[in-house]
This record gives sequence, structure tokens and C-alpha cells, in this order.
Amino acid sequence: MRGFRWPPPPDGGPRTWGPGPGGPRTGRPALPEPETELVTTPHGVRLERLVTGVGDPVTVFAHGLGNGIATTRPFGSAVTGRRVFFQFRGHGRSDSPPGPWSYLDLARDLRAIADLGRATRAFGASLGAGALCRLLVESPSRFEKLVFFLPAVLDQPRGEAARARLTDLLDAVESGDASALADVVSMELPPAVRNTPAGWAYLRQRLDQLLRDGLAPGLASLPEQTPLRDAGVLAQVTAPALVIGCAGDDLHPVPVAEQLAAALPNATLHVYDRPSVLWSERADLRERISGFLNG
Repeated sequence: MRGFRWPPPPDGGPRTWGPGPGGPRTGRPALPEPETELVTTPHGVRLERLVTGVGDPVTVFAHGLGNGIATTRPFGSAVTGRRVFFQFRGHGRSDSPPGPWSYLDLARDLRAIADLGRATRAFGASLGAGALCRLLVESPSRFEKLVFFLPAVLDQPRGEAARARLTDLLDAVESGDASALADVVSMELPPAVRNTPAGWAYLRQRLDQLLRDGLAPGLASLPEQTPLRDAGVLAQVTAPALVIGCAGDDLHPVPVAEQLAAALPNATLHVYDRPSVLWSERADLRERISGFLNG
């Protein structure tokens, strides 16, 4: 059996080694990343930001651990008004102040970007969902609408499998070994996509970003932490909320999404029946998020 070359070839591949039939490769390189800016926050940490769209309302988007602006933008593609994307500390070009860091630090980053952009709605994915929960502890009425995509942890620590996956990602980035990092990042893709042109293009974009920008050591303690001491404190949050979970996702267990939806007084829960919804349910996910926020 012929193997695939790591990291992905520049044209999106896959390109096989050894004899065998050839064929056209339709994977296209990722589009150039848009120009971002560094903004200074009131707590002294400069954060990378991208603002798209025009007018009101304004929605802030918070990404997951090891992700960033590029992977979060698809969630806002049909959301009206201005959309504010940013990189948490330790990601992209954002500052990396001395760690370790807590969810309170991430909540401050999110709050600062939301305030500077005058955001009235918020979206949080995975780590970003945890930071959003921590922000709401201090300011339960800060936003008019809330979306939580694949919440990973609330008031109970992550499982061992999830902690190991996140630790592997941080270790692979620190090592600078493209092959090791590709092995870890490829787990984000459903098996049916991993050796397709689209999968290789995604993998190449993620490797380019992670190897270029890295991930700060201050992030290493976050997989061991929880954003809340008691999820019951979210009872003070009255804004309409949409909570989205996926069956079969080890990093984002459905019970966490169910617990979050139960803790929020005005929440709607939707659980997809399989993981990797950005690949398998992209159109439905886009319509579900935009329909809730735009409605």
C-alpha cells in the first residue's frame, strides 16, 4: 500500500509515492488569510482581531483551543451585521503574557474585544464557550443573544481522553515536527475526508498556521481547569441561548451541552447525531446559527 506524504503537498494533494495510476488533483490551496489588526485591551494584552460586515447588531466570535480566526469565520458567514473575530492570548499574533492562565483570563480577553467592538451578541466554540460562560458569571446580562457550539467543560474536569488529545496538540506544536502535528490535527477530520483534496487542504492550512504562530506554554494548564465552580450560577443569564452538541465527539461530550442548556433559563438545545458537523452538516449548521442570531 502506498503512503501519503506528510505534510500535505502545496497543491492540496494527496500525492502518492511509488508506482500507480495518476489523476488530476482538484484540491485548491486555501485562500489568503485576511489582514488583521492588533488591538490593545484595557487589561494590557494586545489581541489579534478581524472585523467583517457592516452595521448593527455586532456579534463577537470566540474560538476553541488551538484554533482561531480562520476556523471560526465559517460560523458567521450568514450572520447579519458586523462580525468580530479574534485570537485569544497565546494564539496567532495575540500577546502571550506570563502564564499559567485561567478561564478568567480568557473571559477578560473576550470581554475586552466585545466591549471595544460594542458587540451585543456572542458565539463561543469549545474553549470559547467556556470563556463565555466565565464572562457571564460576572456579567449575566452582557449579551442579548448567545450561541454555544460544542461546549467542552463547565464545572467538572475534562475526561482523560480529552486532556490527552489537547496535551498531544500542545506538545506537537512545541516540537515543531510537521508530521507529528499532522497526525494530531488529522483527528479533527472525519475518516471519510482525511485523504480527500478538501481534507488535505484543511490540514495544510492548519499546519501552516500552527507552525507559523505556535501555541503559548500558558495554555498547557487549561485542559485541567473548569470555567465554573457551579453551573447553577448561569441561572442569572436570561438572554436567549442556542446550545449545539454532537453525539460521538469525545472532546465535547453531549452531557456537557445538556447540562449547559439546563442551566440557562432561556436555552434551546440541538444535538447532531454524529460528530464533525462542519463537514457533514455545514449548511444546516450555518442556517441554524444565522437563523437564531438574525431572527
